[in-house]
Amino acid sequence: MIEWMVFALIGAITGIFSGLLGLGGGLIVVPSLMAFFTWQGLPPTHLMHIAIGTSLMTITVTSLSSSYAHNKYQHINWQLFQWLLPGLLIGGMLGAYVATLFSRSLLQLCFAFYVFFVAIRMWIPILPSSSEKFLNKNKLSVFGVIAGCVSAIVGIGGGTLIVPYLMMAKQSMQNAIGTSAACGFPISVAAVVGFVIFGQSEEIENNQWLIGQIHWQAFLGIISTSVLFSMLGAKLTKTLPITVLKKTFSIVLFFVAVYLIK
Repeated sequence: MIEWMVFALIGAITGIFSGLLGLGGGLIVVPSLMAFFTWQGLPPTHLMHIAIGTSLMTITVTSLSSSYAHNKYQHINWQLFQWLLPGLLIGGMLGAYVATLFSRSLLQLCFAFYVFFVAIRMWIPILPSSSEKFLNKNKLSVFGVIAGCVSAIVGIGGGTLIVPYLMMAKQSMQNAIGTSAACGFPISVAAVVGFVIFGQSEEIENNQWLIGQIHWQAFLGIISTSVLFSMLGAKLTKTLPITVLKKTFSIVLFFVAVYLIK
C-alpha cells in the first residue's frame, strides 16, 4: 500500500509543477523514483534506467492529455509535427538503446547535466524569432533525431529542446509549446519500446512489476494523480507569482544536479 501512496504523491507533485511552470514531469519523476527505488532495494546497476524508462512511460499519457488541450485552441502546427515525426521516432528508439548501454553512473551524470541546463535556462529570456530557415524539412528531420535521442536518454518529453528551436524558427510561443507537447508522444512511445526491448535483464526478471526497464506499478500510481493535479496547477497560475516560483524551482534543480554529480 505504501508504494501506491508514494507513487500517487509523486504524480500529484509532478502534475502541479507541470501545470504551474509548463515543465515536463521527468525533472521530478526521475529523481523521485531514484530515491524510492533505492529504498525498495531495486538492483543498483539498473535503478537509473528504470527511473528514466518509467518516466518516459508516464509521458505517453501526459503528452496525449496536453496535446488534446492544445489542439482545441489550434496551437499545434501539424505540418511541422509531421516533418519532425520520423526523426523523433528514430531518435527515441536510438536514445533508449544508448541509455541501456550506459552504466548507472554515466546515465545519472547525463541526467544531472540536463537538470543543470534547465536550471540555467530558466534565468535566460526567451530567444527572439530568428529565421524560418530552421523550418527546412531536412533540418527538422535531423533535429528530430537529436531531440528524440537526448529526450530518451534523460527521460523527458523534449519540450526544453523543441520549444526554443521552434521559437527561433519564428513560431509563436503558443504554437511552439503546443507542437512540442504533441512531439512528446512519439518520443516517449519509441523510447518505451526501446527500454522494453533492450532493457531485458536476468537480474530484474523476478520483479512482477517490471517489463524490461519499465516499472508498471510506478507508472500507474503516478498517472492516477498527475493529469488531475496538472489541471489544478494550471488554475493556480492565475493566482501565484509564476516568475518567482520558476526561479525558486531552478535553484532546487541546481542543488539536485550538484547532488547527482557528486
